[in-house]
Amino acid sequence: MDYNKCAAEILDAIGGKDNLASAAHCATRLRLVIADNGKVKKTALENVDGVKGVFEAAGQLQVIIGTGTVNKVYDEFIMLAGVEAASKDDVKKAAAAKAPWYKRAIKTLGDIFVPIIPAIVATGLLCGLLGGLSKAFPDFANTQIYSLLDIFSNAALTFLPILIAVSAAKIFGANIYLGAVIGMIMIHPNLVNAWSVGDGTNLPTLWSWFGLWDIHATGYQGHVIPVVIAVLLLSVIEKWLHKRVPEMFDLFVTPLVSVLVTGFLTMTVIGPVFSQLESWVLTGAQWLIAIPFGIGSFLMGAAYAPTVVAGVHHMYNAIELSMLADNGQNIWMPIATAANVAQGAAALAVAIKTRNRKIKSMALPASLSAFMGITEPAIFGVNVRFGKPLVAGMVGGACGAAVASIMGVYATANGVTGLFGFLITTDSFLGYLLTFIVASAVAFILSWILYKDAVPEGVSASAAPAIEAKPAASYDDNCVYAPLKGKAVLMADVPDETFATDVLGKGAAVDPTEGKVIAPADGEVSTLFDTHHAIGLTLDNGMEMLIHVGINTVELNGEGYKAHVSEGDRVVRGQTLITFDIPLIQSKGYKTITPVIITNPDDYKDITKAAGGDVDFLDKLIETTK
Repeated sequence: MDYNKCAAEILDAIGGKDNLASAAHCATRLRLVIADNGKVKKTALENVDGVKGVFEAAGQLQVIIGTGTVNKVYDEFIMLAGVEAASKDDVKKAAAAKAPWYKRAIKTLGDIFVPIIPAIVATGLLCGLLGGLSKAFPDFANTQIYSLLDIFSNAALTFLPILIAVSAAKIFGANIYLGAVIGMIMIHPNLVNAWSVGDGTNLPTLWSWFGLWDIHATGYQGHVIPVVIAVLLLSVIEKWLHKRVPEMFDLFVTPLVSVLVTGFLTMTVIGPVFSQLESWVLTGAQWLIAIPFGIGSFLMGAAYAPTVVAGVHHMYNAIELSMLADNGQNIWMPIATAANVAQGAAALAVAIKTRNRKIKSMALPASLSAFMGITEPAIFGVNVRFGKPLVAGMVGGACGAAVASIMGVYATANGVTGLFGFLITTDSFLGYLLTFIVASAVAFILSWILYKDAVPEGVSASAAPAIEAKPAASYDDNCVYAPLKGKAVLMADVPDETFATDVLGKGAAVDPTEGKVIAPADGEVSTLFDTHHAIGLTLDNGMEMLIHVGINTVELNGEGYKAHVSEGDRVVRGQTLITFDIPLIQSKGYKTITPVIITNPDDYKDITKAAGGDVDFLDKLIETTK
């Protein structure tokens, strides 16, 4: 790859260096923050040689290039753009600053919950395994090892407010130990455990606002949003005090006042108010999912992927954690799984059906990733790009989610979907399996029906093959059909030693009588020289080809040539690629004899010239044996 050329084309496609706010890279992709997304030429960006996919996420334009290559392209990119290298965190901050307030709020929730998901997953998986073993071996529940592991399995949920408080303190910039204290206050043993309130426990009064509003001495086990709001308040108070309290008093005054004020307001205002709001949200979500015949789940299964596209899906973590804390049953996870695997199945249909090797190489691994629960490559790299697969995935996700609702599928943890989700759905294994199958099958079938490879710009689907002089049935993958009209010539007779000695590959040549080069088969333009005198093709049958119009004609600097396609374009058999002025070229003293070279000859046992004498467009020119 020409890393400089790749970087320059990417920079041009995003609107130039003036439209670039920040740039970083990770192991596989460039992460760019764009000043004005309207100036980005996405199609041109996707067609840059070396770019395997483009999508927008979290306010970043992410350009997938690949491991081992992205760093080299990035070095050229920042040099051409005249910007300093930035870290991924710098880019994230730059992207977040551009987002509207509600997206920033949702992103903050995601940043808080994502780090604690491994703890929930670990204990949730253990809970699921214990449940499965207890069903298979009823006496196992009476063993000492079960009692010990049972403590492990519910520890994270029991002390969830502390985990959330520590994570929130990191995000908000508060002292994490003070954050932990706030979490501890909210589940202090002197408070009535929130999970026992529903059993009719008598609730003492903790605080009374002038006899008008009594606050019960209830803990906040299982609550999420009140903890986040409390730590946000802690961070505000702590930062305010750090700026105003003299350094000699700061060490003890700031922690004391921060905890005292935050704790009081949390237990008397924030906790009661936001726990009620959270309960309403949870009730609403459960009500929606519980609508008869799976109607509510059907709607959520369809809407899930668009929320991923919008970047607001992290808000579901709060709902899932609340469900687990409420009754240990996460009924949101099967909906997410249905939506995720459906998007993966839709991308898989594209991977199998497409004849475009670049799309295939991107869609196949992206689909497999989605089946494991990571959907961004499939959604942004394939389905959003082509539109109809996204819709197919939404329909599949809706159908799968409806099945999950009807069959009462639930998980014992969150943070895991797809194939690994079977580990936390042991109580509803068959229902989860059916959810998986229905979502995948519906999405795959619809995507297969709806998706079609794009017809190159300027060529209608009906008119594209009109130039073919031979019926489609006569096409043979083992043959190369003439891309020019003229007289067939042995490669050994080409008046240039490089071509005649097969240095660049094997093939044949045509001495043209008409100044036009057409595509001999369906494929993609892999290379187009700036002077337009030569073009490289990667055909759908795997053949790589170079068509070089004339001998030493690079010296004309493009005079007499006109390209009708660009690098990365999809082309169909018979489509015009290049036109050239034979009299002009010959008047300059150059021969127009055109080598047609197979540049991956090692993939073939034998390559021979098929025709002699005059050839018309799409007559057999070369025969191959694999």
